[in-house]
Amino acid sequence: MQAFPGDITKVHGIRVGQAQNETARTGVTVVVGPREGAMAGVSVRGAAPGTRETDVLKPGNLVEVAHAVVLSGGSAFGLAAADGVMRFLAQSGVGVDMGIARIPIVPAAVLFDLGVGESGIYPDAAMGRAAVTAAGKGVQQGPYGAGCGCTIGKLVQNTVPYQGGTGTASLTLPEGVTVGALVALNAVGDVYHPYTGQCLASAHLSDGSPVYADGLLFGSAPMRMQMRIPAPGTNTTIGVVAVDCKLTKSEAARLADVAHDGLARTIRPCHTQMDGDTLFSMATGRVLRDVNFVKLCAAVQEVTARAVANAVINTPQ
Repeated sequence: MQAFPGDITKVHGIRVGQAQNETARTGVTVVVGPREGAMAGVSVRGAAPGTRETDVLKPGNLVEVAHAVVLSGGSAFGLAAADGVMRFLAQSGVGVDMGIARIPIVPAAVLFDLGVGESGIYPDAAMGRAAVTAAGKGVQQGPYGAGCGCTIGKLVQNTVPYQGGTGTASLTLPEGVTVGALVALNAVGDVYHPYTGQCLASAHLSDGSPVYADGLLFGSAPMRMQMRIPAPGTNTTIGVVAVDCKLTKSEAARLADVAHDGLARTIRPCHTQMDGDTLFSMATGRVLRDVNFVKLCAAVQEVTARAVANAVINTPQ
């Protein structure tokens, strides 16, 4: 199946770096904004999130920008990766000028991948530094960065989950504003194509036969199929949406909010008690053109849905 075009680094001022431990099957993806920072927002819809520096992004709070966003595996242990990113940016002279020091604003969200690979190895400050050091244009999609240990379809007992990964997409509006999204897809639910409705990823039996969560939830699955109740926080889709026009802090928060509709178009079910779904937004302000905010919200939903599909399409099984 053909992947959707573009990636989040098509947005002016956005770079991405990734690092992973392929043996432990865990990693870090860092979305880096302009040196002066990007207007940022966040929306947490999952009931079991693992996050850092999200309160500072709420409208009404003093600081308006983020200099980078960290997406990490390793569950709560993986939040340590943001330390390495923060120290690298500070040493590069990036951050909010506090007079005696510059403080980089580096929000982060994590996903649970401890059930694959080696559970005792997590992303740390060194891996975070390696990821941000590698930041540039272009994104390697599939089992890389935060997507290295991701899995999909974990509601049905005695089935094998589908391998998830990192996905990204972008589009440029007629006004010249580019909109992009990047996700690390570790959903408890199944993934569907945003246009055709075809199931792209679900659990399967040992013989390869697919098993759909919808069938279990709505009564069409065989009686022998039973629901698995994963521990809270063990499944999550985390990501970043970005635009290169100017936004207010309230608009950035709304953009992160509506981006979750892109998850709802492609992941069934999503935003459950077992998920920690969290999306950040970044507006770089590099393109000085106005665009209707309703159109911008629609575009963000679209690229988020495409990024989810690309995470599956670009991940070999």
